[in-house]
Amino acid sequence: MSQNGVGVDLETSLGYLLKEASSALRTAMEAVLRPLGMSVTHYSCLELLAQRPGLSNSELARGAFVTRQSMNVLLQNLEREGYVTRPAEAPVGKVLPTRLTPRGRRSLEKATVAVRSVEVRMLAGLTGTEQSGALRILQSMIHSLREGDDGA
Repeated sequence: MSQNGVGVDLETSLGYLLKEASSALRTAMEAVLRPLGMSVTHYSCLELLAQRPGLSNSELARGAFVTRQSMNVLLQNLEREGYVTRPAEAPVGKVLPTRLTPRGRRSLEKATVAVRSVEVRMLAGLTGTEQSGALRILQSMIHSLREGDDGA
């Protein structure tokens, strides 16, 4: 309960603090990506494709936490600008597998350095052990929430 007896205490609500941390992280990432002509979603899309070539629009949207429609617009722009390539026709079913171009890879390399600098700044106040613990705790929270998501 908060100090006035209504709702939750925002200073001790883990959910609220996670959302605040997420917002601060996104703001910091946008600040370092903007000079590179990228948004966080643009970067996320390129990073996902580097690690999992051939993802569909739907898979990329889920991985970047955006709608399929937003991802489709982004992919059209990235394709037009030469960062990604997609076949004109789906090799199987309706899925158009997307792949990074050499230009996309070069752009991602620069963005990764910028994003890594934000993560280093974010973790600067933690020891290695604390960083490992935080990672395990966050992974456990995600697992617990997704596990309890089956029909709740």
